[in-house]
Amino acid sequence: MPMFIDTSPPGQCIFCRLVSGDIPSAKVYEDALTIAFMDLGQVNPGHVLVATRRHAATLLDITAEEAAAVMQTAQRVARAVQAVFDPPGLTLLQANGREGDQTVFHFHLHVVPRHGGDGIALSWPRKEPGAEVLRGYAERLRAVLVTA
Repeated sequence: MPMFIDTSPPGQCIFCRLVSGDIPSAKVYEDALTIAFMDLGQVNPGHVLVATRRHAATLLDITAEEAAAVMQTAQRVARAVQAVFDPPGLTLLQANGREGDQTVFHFHLHVVPRHGGDGIALSWPRKEPGAEVLRGYAERLRAVLVTA
C-alpha cells in the first residue's frame, strides 16, 4: 500500500477529526455506526474508505455490531461504485497493525475499483506446509473458538 503519513498531533486521530467534522472530507455515506468517504490517495476513481464512527484502532477493537455495519456499508458503497464507475473488478482491503501495513490507526476498509494494469499488486509467496500441519493449525484455532 502507498504510505500515508498522518500528521495529526499525538492523541488526535485524523479519522476521528473527520467524523466530528473538524476537517473536511468528500463524504459518500454515513449512518449511526459508519462513515464512508473518498480516499485522498485515489488509486482509481471511486476509491472509498469505510470507517467506524467510534475510534477503534483495528478489527480486534471493534464490536461485532460495528463489524457487520462496516461490511454492510462497504457492500452498499461497492454497489454504488460499480454503478457509477463500472470497474471490471473490486478489491476490499483492510489492514491491522504496522506489520499488516496499516497506516491510519482507526479501523477502516478500502473499497477499491480495479482495472487491468492499475499498479495494485496483491500477491505473496505461497507456503504450503502440508495437510497435517494445516489440520494442526485448524485444531488449535477450533480450541480457542470453542472457549471464545
